[in-house]
Amino acid sequence: MKKAILFSLALLTCQTLAAQQAATVTWDSIKFLVGKWVGEGSAETGQPGSGFCSFESGLQNKVLIRRNHAEYPATKEHAAIVHDDLMIIYPDAARHGLRGFYTDNEGNVIHYTVTTASNSTSAVFLGDTEPGARRYRLTYTLTQPEHMTIDFEMAPPDKPDQFQKFISGKLRRSAEAK
Repeated sequence: MKKAILFSLALLTCQTLAAQQAATVTWDSIKFLVGKWVGEGSAETGQPGSGFCSFESGLQNKVLIRRNHAEYPATKEHAAIVHDDLMIIYPDAARHGLRGFYTDNEGNVIHYTVTTASNSTSAVFLGDTEPGARRYRLTYTLTQPEHMTIDFEMAPPDKPDQFQKFISGKLRRSAEAK
């Protein structure tokens, strides 16, 4: 019985410490992302595209939720593309930082580690390395108070640190967000 009580107390202490560590991760470094954004850019195929995204708090400010929609019209060489995705950004106590879980309408799933610039003007979402799989990097950079750039890059499975740009775009804060 004493062992069960001691085990319970140890487990409770660990859970409390983990909760405290998670609470120390702040959203300040990525708060520039919060809001509704509209944008335009181009894909690797050369197709010009447009779309919108939003970053909003969720689960009583415990996560940041990004919803994204992009459209690339058909060209003579390529069919039209409509892309929707969802990312949940959350504090990871074990890693002492922010992580992101991404999924989209094409069936892709990416687990990201999030790093930010010390002046809170950029956020880099670096995909985990997985054997035999491409690696991804998504970068948001604030260029003016209401404007930012976005770059999505991929690296081949055998060279996970040799990224090549796949999509590049510019976003502006939506008047709807004000």
